[in-house]
Amino acid sequence: MMPSGLMSHNFLCKPGANMTMLLPGEGKRIRRGQAIGSGKRASVKLDKKVWVRTQNKEVMTASVERGWNTFVFTPETESLVTSWQALSRIRPVILRDEVFTDLEGNAVALLGQVTSGLGQENVKALVGQSETVVMSALDWQIITAENMVAAFQDTNTSLFATAANAHEARLYFEALEKGTDGVVLQTEDPAEVVSLKAYLASRSDEENRISLQVGTVVRVEPTGLGDRVCVDLCNIMNPGEGLLVGSFARGLFLVHSECLTSDYVASRPFRVNAGPVHAYVAIPGGRTSYLCELRSGTEVLAVNAEGKTRPVTVGRVKIESRPLMLVEVEFEGTTYSLFLQNAETVCLVSPSASDVPSRQDRVEAAALPVTRLKAGDKVVIGLQGGARHTGLEIDEFIVEK
Repeated sequence: MMPSGLMSHNFLCKPGANMTMLLPGEGKRIRRGQAIGSGKRASVKLDKKVWVRTQNKEVMTASVERGWNTFVFTPETESLVTSWQALSRIRPVILRDEVFTDLEGNAVALLGQVTSGLGQENVKALVGQSETVVMSALDWQIITAENMVAAFQDTNTSLFATAANAHEARLYFEALEKGTDGVVLQTEDPAEVVSLKAYLASRSDEENRISLQVGTVVRVEPTGLGDRVCVDLCNIMNPGEGLLVGSFARGLFLVHSECLTSDYVASRPFRVNAGPVHAYVAIPGGRTSYLCELRSGTEVLAVNAEGKTRPVTVGRVKIESRPLMLVEVEFEGTTYSLFLQNAETVCLVSPSASDVPSRQDRVEAAALPVTRLKAGDKVVIGLQGGARHTGLEIDEFIVEK
């Protein structure tokens, strides 16, 4: 079985494809020529390193199982090295007098304590004196981390930070969006190791591209009232970006955000009018969630028409009774469906020139209002392979109607 996640054939749009916005009612086009996902947005790099400082064998085991094998010892805990090396292949690092050394005594990193503004200057002065500098912020963490990340960028010295738990590690990895190059996680709780690994795995979605397809609309039908979910995010959505939503997790529609403007409504670039309470939405880690289960602080997966993804945070969820529209789309003999609010501001992403590439071998795409959908229109969908149980893909035969 393929790994869980949104996958299938390649979507026809090439990187750098243009996004054409169709305004409700007037059919006007705006932002013509703007590349999909072209908004400049830094992301957490994936080559983050984690060293672990612990005396707990369960923490050591959990770390090794997750690919982290560098462990920090002190003269007081150095006796653990031999017994732990008998259990697993690890890389021991000994911390003595603010210097990290290997077992042969070679310096591999320097420790810099930050307790004041002067301490920051002392840490900056360590640039170039070692391959790695480990910052220990004993007072202010976030501002100190941002200052240090800025100071160490474009240097040949890697910046690490000491973290007491996964939450602190996350703060360091997200400082100035670039983050530190690594952390020294000091914990006696295996759950912190699991939590930090899960966080880094979810952030890896930023560098991944989901394979999207183009399905053909076969049915558009107004229905009765339903409880629809508006997802307001803590993040600004770019043109061409939205959430993957569907009545069945196997086929999710790319529902565009409300970042468009018109003479009738103001832009709401943080909002996706996603669908009814029963619908699935893609979340990081190859999982899905019901729209009604989203809460403030939940992460969902923003996707653009090229399939590039990034985790975004739910700020609030608005559930209101509204008239709905049933949309059914066919792809390679299988039909997928989604209910959406019957309103001009609710759009799906559609290739506007799916058969004829435009100049520079690019294919345009359009945000197509659900009120203008008709049989034969093309819309972008993401397919998943298996059935779902509590949001996870499983091997199971299931009949969906």
